[in-house]
Amino acid sequence: MPPEIKPVKFPEDESAHECVVEWWYFNGHLKDAAGREYSFMDCLFKVDLKRVKAPFWSWLPLKLLYFSHSQVADIGRRSFQHHITPFSLISDDSFTKPSLFANYVNPELGSGYVNCVIEKTGEATYHIKSEDLDLNFVSTKPPLLEGGAGYVDLGPRSSYYYSLTNLQTKGQIRAGGAWIDVAGKSWMDHQWADANYAKVHWDWFSIQLEGDTEMICCAYSETEMRLNYADVSYPDGTQEHFENVEIIPGERKWKSPKSQATYPLSWRVKVPSKGIDLELETRLENQEMLFGAVNYWEGPLLVKGSFGGRPAQGLGFMELVGYSSKYGTVDYVGDEIGRTGRRVYSMAKGKAKSMANDLKKSLKGSK
Repeated sequence: MPPEIKPVKFPEDESAHECVVEWWYFNGHLKDAAGREYSFMDCLFKVDLKRVKAPFWSWLPLKLLYFSHSQVADIGRRSFQHHITPFSLISDDSFTKPSLFANYVNPELGSGYVNCVIEKTGEATYHIKSEDLDLNFVSTKPPLLEGGAGYVDLGPRSSYYYSLTNLQTKGQIRAGGAWIDVAGKSWMDHQWADANYAKVHWDWFSIQLEGDTEMICCAYSETEMRLNYADVSYPDGTQEHFENVEIIPGERKWKSPKSQATYPLSWRVKVPSKGIDLELETRLENQEMLFGAVNYWEGPLLVKGSFGGRPAQGLGFMELVGYSSKYGTVDYVGDEIGRTGRRVYSMAKGKAKSMANDLKKSLKGSK
């Protein structure tokens, strides 16, 4: 590492940093008592408005802006719900405690709010809570340090980066309007950098194989550089970093009717020096997330192939960023205004119906 790069330390570096951009990200694969399958993603972002180019937010009188994205998918019913919140209100005591702690709300006009949390609750335990999630995690392995030391060299957009790759998970999710008890395995990423990622492209995959081997791999590109890399956490907690990685899109694709972006839904990942050859297939098609001029695809994978020359299978998550889109900030603002208007109308209609019923009851009682 360059001499100015500091080693990542725990638990200190689990909290917030003085930087341009930072995020705490979770994904996971869950089942209910009947064996029905679900997936989720939840992420809190922090950006320095004075140092990042963000015209959509430039009018805000803030130094730091927080916002959050989350989703839940019901695999069997092939349904997908998500929250994209452009502005999260964070509590004064967030990131002030010895351990990771963020307490925030995502206010929505006319519909109140839900208290959201990302927190470390013990030496290797964590908890998150949002509009659709209330999950507890136990980390069973040491943090995976990307790049070999928790630092990925991307030139001017280099970043600190670690992952908790094997989080045993229990709790509840909300799907189809009901809260459901679930259990499974999750993944956590924490990344921070003095960089603006507005115009970059990456194809990112977290992979959890049976037998407790996990791997992250990413194809990153921009005008100034291209890099494919992978990091592996083995069952005994040892780790290995690779850059001779092939990340190849397959023929299966999905075109968004809203953004017109076309995303590859099948992939092949190869690390020839390690005998890794994996095929990745998405479990659902429409899991596009739209946030102003930013569009990305995020969702669960089925994984099969070979690892170290032996048969391997498991689950994963995919994030595709930087695909050409015809959806922009103006479209996003229009959609948000329309969504808020429909929500307020629905609430007002429900309130009016309730008042009418009360009036009927009152009139009947007066006879």
